[in-house]
Amino acid sequence: MADHGAVGKVVPLRAPPQEDRCEQTLQEMLQGWRNQQLARNLAFGTINAREAEIRRFIAHAGEYPWAWSAQMLDEWLGDQRAVRHLRQSTIRGKAISARLFCAYLIDDAYGWPKECEERFGTHPTQVCHEWNTAVHVQEAEGRAGLRAFSVDELQSFFDCADELAVTARQRGRKGWMSGFRDATLFKVAYGWGLRRREVQMLETEDFGTNPDAPEFGRLGVLYVRHGKAMKGSAPKQRSVLSVFGWTGECLEEWLTDIRPQLGRSVGQTLWPTERGGRVSATRIDDHFGSVRQELGFSDDLTFHSLRRAYVTHLIEDGFDPKFVQDQVGHEHASTTSLYTCVSSDFRTKTLRAALDRSIGPLGLDVGTEGRS
Repeated sequence: MADHGAVGKVVPLRAPPQEDRCEQTLQEMLQGWRNQQLARNLAFGTINAREAEIRRFIAHAGEYPWAWSAQMLDEWLGDQRAVRHLRQSTIRGKAISARLFCAYLIDDAYGWPKECEERFGTHPTQVCHEWNTAVHVQEAEGRAGLRAFSVDELQSFFDCADELAVTARQRGRKGWMSGFRDATLFKVAYGWGLRRREVQMLETEDFGTNPDAPEFGRLGVLYVRHGKAMKGSAPKQRSVLSVFGWTGECLEEWLTDIRPQLGRSVGQTLWPTERGGRVSATRIDDHFGSVRQELGFSDDLTFHSLRRAYVTHLIEDGFDPKFVQDQVGHEHASTTSLYTCVSSDFRTKTLRAALDRSIGPLGLDVGTEGRS
């Protein structure tokens, strides 16, 4: 850790790249935590296992510890129970590792809150609480907090995000382009069924044409380069075919009319900041929360609810489940089924269609035949 009290300290002429700086800080954190546990005379096996869990959490969340949130822990533990079907005791162990690591980071005795504020403008927090670790150990994916947007909720959400950006522009407020960017990002996340990191890391060159669907133009297929990775593997890549024309129109407006106003310094990043960097996951979550609060929606709708809504709405619209599974990159069909939150109206229509096929359309006098 840097000695901020040293006088005459030599300062490098050029700061290391942000990604290198983040990795360096992470290594310092893990080494400091390891030293703390060694001082407590813990077994090497225990220490190594805990560090491995922290690295898995980082890979799942796609964020470094100083940007973690309780929601990220929710999604990680939920996936462990619902997708990987791990035992309750195993999930509790993962939560304990995260809680202990966060406790170390927020302890002023080790200086990490101040260090992170100086390096990144933020600080680590405790993401493990009684209300999330206890619930997820026992209920996991079944809780209401992991539901999908309904069609009406989704439309209201997108309309509100648009209205906030338009109002800011009309009033000449600084940062209106960021609001427009985030509103479009939300629509793209839903329109192609993306996780937060997948949409965050998109580049302008990640889109291409689909010869079988020329009506989508240059946005006929999306090549996801930062898909969720399996343990010990590189990010999983996949291609997602475009199915909603309106999402492509929204993205075209961003690419053609708004993004060019940020200048050439933004490079190929699809969602640049006004300073030329890439939009952060924290900014995405914060703006998502602001729109949700503006509408008075409860916090059982998270950013991941956009992806769940994509799966649900495709199933309700009659798309083949295998097609939907491939679109979202699920290895097993059972995972896709966990994401599906079909409405009671859809279930009613499905039942009616099945009954019509088996005993005839509603209104036919089937009772007479039955009594003959």
